[in-house]
Amino acid sequence: MYDELAEGNVPEIWAGVDIGKTHHHAVVINAEGKRLLSRRVQNDETELLALIGDVLEISQDVLWAVDLNHGGAALLIGLLISHGQPVAYLTGLAVHRASGTYRGEGKTDAKDAFVIADQARVRRDLGLLRPGDEIAVDLRTLTTRRLDVVFDRTRQINRLRAQLLEIFPALERSLELTNHGPVVLLTGFQTPAAIRRAGVNRIETWLKNRKVRGAAALARTVVEAAQAQHTALPGEKLAAAMVVRLAKGVMDLDEEIAELDGLIEARFREHPHAEVIRSLPGMGTKLAAEFIAATGGDMDAFASSDRLAGFAGLAPRPRDSGRVSGNMRRPRRYHRGLLRTMYLSAMVSLRCCPASKAYYDRKRNEGKGHKQALLALARRRLNVLWAMIRDGECFHASPPVTGAA
Repeated sequence: MYDELAEGNVPEIWAGVDIGKTHHHAVVINAEGKRLLSRRVQNDETELLALIGDVLEISQDVLWAVDLNHGGAALLIGLLISHGQPVAYLTGLAVHRASGTYRGEGKTDAKDAFVIADQARVRRDLGLLRPGDEIAVDLRTLTTRRLDVVFDRTRQINRLRAQLLEIFPALERSLELTNHGPVVLLTGFQTPAAIRRAGVNRIETWLKNRKVRGAAALARTVVEAAQAQHTALPGEKLAAAMVVRLAKGVMDLDEEIAELDGLIEARFREHPHAEVIRSLPGMGTKLAAEFIAATGGDMDAFASSDRLAGFAGLAPRPRDSGRVSGNMRRPRRYHRGLLRTMYLSAMVSLRCCPASKAYYDRKRNEGKGHKQALLALARRRLNVLWAMIRDGECFHASPPVTGAA
């Protein structure tokens, strides 16, 4: 999470750190851009504490800047935050582009660290890292892991479909493998001959014993598919074994997702703003947890709903040139996870919130497309959510809306 640099608060020195996996390189400069310190340090608590102490001996008024905000940078950032040090973040792409404007074509860690420090010195649009409280950090870890597992599940299902297609196209075509029942079925039956031998009644009983919903309909579907193919393709036996392996892999991922959902819900309910955020129609537990993970759940970091909207990529920025004016585009720097959360919650709210549906319909009647109308609704809902958290009030039928919609 990020907070903007305070206006007019110019530090005496800037410390840029080029982050590495095992080692970092730090460069400290003054207001004239003169190097006061250049050092390679190991990604180790003792050495990093020594670096922080040496920099603070030069001046207590320092702004740190890093080119990575996770992974190998976690220990350094944690130490700096615990020592009350402000930390600015530049993306690796921004550092790479800026390096081309400095003398010399060579690339070294020392040069990159200097570029990071100098960019922090001359730029006023950098955000300060704010890790959030313990609950927000935990939710960030859990929601990130859940998203990774969901992506892994999608890849596993695609592999399962590809493998099944090679031996039994009719079955692949008739099954919806994103559902639990068909995946369970594939752990027991994979080939046309095996399904025909078992028959509808036996397969239905087998599925019911494993608590599969709609067992009768699923059994009839697979038997019909088996009747459509009587040819055994080469490699069918080994491919069937791979289908079982892949199906069990999907089931394992389903179990992990369910476990993570329980952990997310339990941790989310411990947050002081959980009830307020959850009361917004369309904001389920998982989306609400992702909102807290992205923002920290504390609106003190955002002076207004407009600033929060800018952080979420929902506040367009002008990109005019020459005779072209009124060209509004999404900002380049925004939190994509927060934008996704607000977009999905706006989509869900169309089915459960009459006020959201009315606002969406109004935007469509104004000539906006589906995506543009949803983004406008997401911006309006973000304004409402900001005000709800600020005031500590749950959603009402006609909540006050702040900021332009």
